[in-house]
Amino acid sequence: MPSSEPAVPSFSSLYPEPGPADLATVYLPGPGRYPDRSVRVNMIASVDGGTSLGGTSGSLGGPADRLVFTTLRSFADVILVGAGTMRAERYGPARLDPDHRDQRATRGQSPVPPIAVVTQRVEFDWASPFFTMADPRPLVITAAASKGRVPADAPADVVLAGSDRVDIGAALDELAARGYRNVLVEGGPTINGDLAARDALDELCLTVAPTLIGGTSSRIVHSADDNPVLRLRLATIVTADGYLFVRYRREIA
Repeated sequence: MPSSEPAVPSFSSLYPEPGPADLATVYLPGPGRYPDRSVRVNMIASVDGGTSLGGTSGSLGGPADRLVFTTLRSFADVILVGAGTMRAERYGPARLDPDHRDQRATRGQSPVPPIAVVTQRVEFDWASPFFTMADPRPLVITAAASKGRVPADAPADVVLAGSDRVDIGAALDELAARGYRNVLVEGGPTINGDLAARDALDELCLTVAPTLIGGTSSRIVHSADDNPVLRLRLATIVTADGYLFVRYRREIA
């Protein structure tokens, strides 16, 4: 009888050396440009640059993309995401399989990384599984002016970054002070734009989905103008199931 188990995608390296690809090796975190942190952005886009299909980026993914997604999460000390992305993608607590949890224990990390949500308005369903089922507790990153919007019994740890508006640079400083060195950013485009404007991005992991979607979907980075322009160095290219998984890194002086 045919097996009911789904086939595991086969990953191949295209650059820098062709051959079979081991995701744990490909996505092993590299050094950041600052000693206390390394900031990695993970995004998916269609061939024509769209970041969502039917309102979610997850619709562009597939089994291969999900394996890369999980591998990246397995290395992170904390996952950083905007509140809009968290709601649109219907985030739940981070989950990792026993093998990844054991690998994290060997590296001295918590079994799973906490998720830190960046928000200005602090409008959440505090009774949702994202908060009530998470272990460790999520972090809510907001400005000091919005602190009063967080209930005293909220099932989350509050991180204040900025006075009137969230300051993404201050947020990274606060996360580093809590021991979260390897930061995985999962969007959205506005947070990515803030990181680029701060020159705070060390690595971009971009999945190119074999899909042409048209429409008005946003790009992976959104900012008010074209500055600054960040020059990136191609690090790796891996392929599976028609997807391209491309890593770019900033040069370290």
